Amino acid sequence: LIYGSAWFANNMKQMAFQAMGKPLLDGGFAVVSINHRSSGDAKFPAQINDVKAAVRFIRAHADEYRLDTSFIGITGFSSGGHLSSLAGTTNGVKVYKVGDTEMDIEGNVGDCTSFSRRVDAVVDWFGPIDMTRMENCATTKGADSPEAALIGGTPAEHMDVLTLLNPMTYIDEKDPKFLVIHGDADTVVPHCQSVFFKDALSAKGRLEEFITVPQGQHGPITFNEQTFKKMTEFFRKQAAMDLCPANITLVPHIRPGSKKNPPQKQFYTLY
Repeated sequence: LIYGSAWFANNMKQMAFQAMGKPLLDGGFAVVSINHRSSGDAKFPAQINDVKAAVRFIRAHADEYRLDTSFIGITGFSSGGHLSSLAGTTNGVKVYKVGDTEMDIEGNVGDCTSFSRRVDAVVDWFGPIDMTRMENCATTKGADSPEAALIGGTPAEHMDVLTLLNPMTYIDEKDPKFLVIHGDADTVVPHCQSVFFKDALSAKGRLEEFITVPQGQHGPITFNEQTFKKMTEFFRKQAAMDLCPANITLVPHIRPGSKKNPPQKQFYTLY
């Protein structure tokens, strides 16, 4: 689970757990809320390098935390939706080149580089997907935009880097399935961003469902009981259909407890 912050924050916000973690826990999943370097800490691709490092860490330490890693889904909202989507569309990508610019998308962060960074399903909540069309669904934003801070320059002057930032760039038939959720009254990330994504994913057969929330804003109204249920059902379907062995059943992950400290469902944050 990845928090949203326009890439400005480098630690989890409580809202990430309150809004999205609890439905997943109640649905039988262990939840790992991961942190990543902010745009002030480092420029792209540091953020996706951190996400992939977190996935590798989860696999490497599965026994320690008693996690079943036969299925790893990823979700996030806003910039967290962007990074979740990017993790999904770059499952098989190590290094990628656009024009004269080559980037190490996978990175070598952490000491678990021998483990897979693959994710098995993605739920994107109103993430920015095509930064070349963020302004009025047609052009780049200016030098004071969050994406400018992320890439370290004016977007229009760094189109190769901007293209490498876009999850749209990497979509292919080998990507995991996606559930995309966006409110049509979002004034922060235009709804058209998810429409672009929906069309591109559909063309490659990677879209499970696209949900437009009427009057949904950038969080408010879009986050609701029905959409949380859709998220949990999607992850359970993907786990059961394609990825979990037949002998695996999704059940709540419980920490051992005592009379004084009753069992609690697992929720981890990676720093």
